Amino acid sequence: MVWSQIYNPLGNAWLSTLVAAIPIVVLLGALGIFRIKAHLAAIYGLIASLLVATIVYGMPVGMAGETAVFGAAFGLMPIGWIILNVIFLYQLTLEKGYFKVMQDSIAGVSQDRRLQLLLIAFCFGAFFEGASGFGTPVAVTGAILIGLGFSPLAASGLSLIANTAPVAYGALGTPIIALAAVTGLNLYDLSAMVGRQLPFFSLIVPFWLIWAFAGWRGMLEIWPATLVAGVSFAIPQYLISNYHGPWLVDVLSSVVSMGCLIAFLNYWRPQKVWTTTIPRGRQAALAANDGAQDPGATAAAPTVPPRAEVVKAWIPWLILSVAVILWGTPQFKTLLDGISVVRIPVTGLHNLIERMPPVVLKPTAEAAIYLFNWLSATGSGILVAAVVAGLVMGFSPLGLVRSYWNTIKLVRYSLLTIACMLAIGFITRYSGIDATLGLAFANTGWLYPLFGTMLGWLGVALTGSDTSSNVLFGSLQRITAEQLGLSPTLMSAANSSGGVMGKMIDAQSIVVASTATRWYGHEGDILRYVFLHSLALAVLVGLLVSLQAYVWPFTALVVR
Repeated sequence: MVWSQIYNPLGNAWLSTLVAAIPIVVLLGALGIFRIKAHLAAIYGLIASLLVATIVYGMPVGMAGETAVFGAAFGLMPIGWIILNVIFLYQLTLEKGYFKVMQDSIAGVSQDRRLQLLLIAFCFGAFFEGASGFGTPVAVTGAILIGLGFSPLAASGLSLIANTAPVAYGALGTPIIALAAVTGLNLYDLSAMVGRQLPFFSLIVPFWLIWAFAGWRGMLEIWPATLVAGVSFAIPQYLISNYHGPWLVDVLSSVVSMGCLIAFLNYWRPQKVWTTTIPRGRQAALAANDGAQDPGATAAAPTVPPRAEVVKAWIPWLILSVAVILWGTPQFKTLLDGISVVRIPVTGLHNLIERMPPVVLKPTAEAAIYLFNWLSATGSGILVAAVVAGLVMGFSPLGLVRSYWNTIKLVRYSLLTIACMLAIGFITRYSGIDATLGLAFANTGWLYPLFGTMLGWLGVALTGSDTSSNVLFGSLQRITAEQLGLSPTLMSAANSSGGVMGKMIDAQSIVVASTATRWYGHEGDILRYVFLHSLALAVLVGLLVSLQAYVWPFTALVVR
């Protein structure tokens, strides 16, 4: 029996929108206000979403339950699979002392914490976002920053802030490719349009990142290096997205940015070296709390290790980079898919739910096929890299198994949390809750360029993925833009560009950050730290899109 979604179940748009927001309010309120542990907050949010979907939206109970299981499975594979194996590699390098050598080599480039942030969180993180996405950059950079001595709050929050500008072109352009598929718009036009929005923020985000950590004065002290990092990322981002396509934007831009920054630091040093690892705002809070210390907030001055040791220490991460790029290559991924992918239609759900106008042009059946890509998943490539790196580091097979089991125990609550978070996201999608929220944004008239951008932000905050947000709301963006006489390419691209700012507050990313920094149970602290940054940056994207919609010379940037 086919069930059709309804988007105004209570007969009043305002009331239906308020009820649709209940699962989000429960989840974020539990995390950010009541400071409930993440896995419990996720369970409460899941219960709320099930109740709203079944009682208010009339979704059959069996369908709702199957949707939750479907989402939880997706949360564990591929997303939880990535986190588990990244942390496994980190644990191996930590156990053998390689991580200490690597962090000392980074400090050898500069002992200034602000410059380390630019190099690791912004440049290195963008590389991993471009190569794989799905939480990999936050997991890797968070682990590296905590190893460098950053406080857990700084390592978590700042990794999330830094992982914004590259997100739209993450995983070799997957969000843009998905956006083109659901909107029917030209892939190259969408890539170019996003590439005429995000480079502005590739310039802003490095400054914003350092300001969030060191304050205004601390940011001004290293503005030349920050400008080099931003410009050397933004220019390739614009050129590649406009003249090549979405596939290699992040990978090449991050490599250029990293190379330019390291070269610049060979000739320039700040007058004052910033050695604290506590965010500026947190310092005041600690001082008011009798000088209590943030865990992991201090680090001894490093001694520069011999070159041979540095090379050995970076080999595991080089192996990881090669594996991630290889697994992300379409040809190699297709080869592995042919060997390993198992497509499992979800019985009782697949093609039995219809998405209805005005979210789509005509009633459209929602597919529900779980892809168990056990070999082609990015996490599998990371596992292969970790095992190879472990053998290179001198681990025995039994030692690898023992360390892997310890890693599973370490991240078990994080995996439970991510499974519940994705279950919430899938329920909101398949029940139509997300569309109710989206239509509320769509009914804003001439303000739609701003609120349409915020819709992308909301989509990523709900689903944890710019790709998923584009799939959810891409069609709605095109339909609404055409009704209002706006460029559908502009507003579809705005969904992706606005969405990148929601990446830092989605529960999945926050759990990844807390796991990587071993600060589990403090997800609410991380959410409070990044929320206003996320909202402010999303509004700025919305204002830029509004200028591109209505104000010359910004209108000249719109791809027609």
